[in-house]
Amino acid sequence: MSAQLLRPLDDLSRPLLLQPPPAKRSPVKLPHAKPNSDGLTARLLRDGVVSAANMVAALAIHAERHGKLTDILLARNSVTEAALYAALAGHWGLRLVDPTCILPDPRLIDRYGAQHCLADGILPFGDAGGATLILCADPDDFARYAGKLTTTFGPVLMALASPRQIKTALLHLRGPSLASRAENRVPDAESCRQWKLGAIGPRMALVLAALGTWVWLAPRTVLLVVSLWAIATLLFLTALKLAAAIAALRPARAEPPAPITARLPIVSVIVALYREGDIAGRLIKRLEKLDYPRNLLDVVLAVEADDIVTHQALARADLPTWMRVVTVPDGQLRTKPRALNMALDYCRGSIVGVYDAEDAPDPDQIRKVVTRFHMRGPDVACLQGILDFYNPHTNWLSRCFTIEYATWFRLMLPGLQRLGVAIPLGGTTLFFRRDVLEKLGGWDAHNVTEDADLGIRLARHGYRTELIETTTGEEANCRPLPWIKQRSRWIKGYMVTYAVHMRNPALLWRQLGAVKFIGFQIMFLGTISQVLLVPVLWSFWALHFGLHHPVGDLLPAIATQGLAWLFFTTELITIATGVLGLRRTSHKLSLLWVPTLQIYYPLAALASYKALLEVITNPFYWDKTSHGIFDH
Repeated sequence: MSAQLLRPLDDLSRPLLLQPPPAKRSPVKLPHAKPNSDGLTARLLRDGVVSAANMVAALAIHAERHGKLTDILLARNSVTEAALYAALAGHWGLRLVDPTCILPDPRLIDRYGAQHCLADGILPFGDAGGATLILCADPDDFARYAGKLTTTFGPVLMALASPRQIKTALLHLRGPSLASRAENRVPDAESCRQWKLGAIGPRMALVLAALGTWVWLAPRTVLLVVSLWAIATLLFLTALKLAAAIAALRPARAEPPAPITARLPIVSVIVALYREGDIAGRLIKRLEKLDYPRNLLDVVLAVEADDIVTHQALARADLPTWMRVVTVPDGQLRTKPRALNMALDYCRGSIVGVYDAEDAPDPDQIRKVVTRFHMRGPDVACLQGILDFYNPHTNWLSRCFTIEYATWFRLMLPGLQRLGVAIPLGGTTLFFRRDVLEKLGGWDAHNVTEDADLGIRLARHGYRTELIETTTGEEANCRPLPWIKQRSRWIKGYMVTYAVHMRNPALLWRQLGAVKFIGFQIMFLGTISQVLLVPVLWSFWALHFGLHHPVGDLLPAIATQGLAWLFFTTELITIATGVLGLRRTSHKLSLLWVPTLQIYYPLAALASYKALLEVITNPFYWDKTSHGIFDH
């Protein structure tokens, strides 16, 4: 290695000059040795970098077309990164440069674009005697982007650095610009980031003034209209629930899995962590149970820069080589989707998944995802797994939450998929085709239900989501106040998502089509209306006990009787779907808990008023859910 590369960090003001190139040269200087696994194998064995036993095991995996030999060796801990890349540098006749110790010229990064550096796996380093030195981990990648590199920099030379070193240096030098991009990836027309009190305040004030005037002039009429709206949304939601349940109960068409004849893809999984010191170690143990080739599994742990607790916990955990930490730079916005967007650029895989900190996925989950994507066309851009709880017996709240999840993920979502309705995604056990995810701009960093929003955006762009039969265990949030905080975040996100997508209803209708558009209205507007107007519906029970109701004398007797039957039918359908959903799980919960959902669901009304207030005052606030309390 040239002594020029070993200068101290305080000498970085001068440009880095390597040996000047020959007078006549190609604009692209490639390594003198082609990437050849046979020659590399011999060199690694001859130099004692890898033992014979480890090489035999790695070659057996490589023979099955399960990735690059170098990745296999690293994933199996058969060689250290430093030893491997020193051997590669000698094999290919390249200089070895560590950009985390010798910082590159940031102006060159800006010229190429930090996000393009991440995507292409290259790092413009400095001047090399009339050429620009480009750090890259693989000569094939360097050759692939040679045209773009020479267009940007003129003559270029390659030097070797590991992917980890390249990405670490980029984050260190251009973290703020990458974070800004993570906050603004989604196009303005599909994002809620312009939702500010200053923008909506005048309109909100006008609406409230008009509503207040109407209430003052005709209070009973207002109550009647609100009551009729609450009843109508209850009717539509119940009808959709019944239709979805019936559709889900239809026998599924048997579909034998198609054998994967191509090389298995790299699968990246992002886990956004924040203040997770208690659960980080358990998360790693759970992810280690995943049955997928380690060199093809890429787990990215996104951790906020100032989250010392989680950083320390991960440092103590001794991460395997296929897990790595991406530090999310500080910013005024601090949400899970911002962290996901930041981590997305650091992913290696063509399939990108999302887990939560407390998740315990089925061991064969990744293989099922890869198989399903292989069987489907490119229009299936997302797979949603089943979410369940591993602490259903903690208390009454956890039992009800378990029944709710069983109904939603095992009955409602499969039914909605069969009905052709757009699927509002859950926040975890999601897997995407990476090219589609990047095309859509990733997640809306300002939306606190980025999952549901992304499900609708996928549908608007013509992509489909499918449910997949694989389960991830989670920790049920079963303390009243944290439950209300979590639910208020979900409801607030539903409110914001509905407002964003209804900016242009005609366009939404054209993009979704009639079925998906109507389904969107019922699921989002109907759900929001129901949680806000629960007290209005409750008030009608007064009629059945002979008590006075403000609009009672405005309703004919047959309407009062019809309401009684409607309420009875909706409660019966809720209980029936709860029983059916619970029976599709392995939980040994008594079915007698299902009727108590009539007490459980109204808790969402409290959460909805908190959500409504925050939509106006603090729409981007992420009310974090604590993990690791009941998962021992």
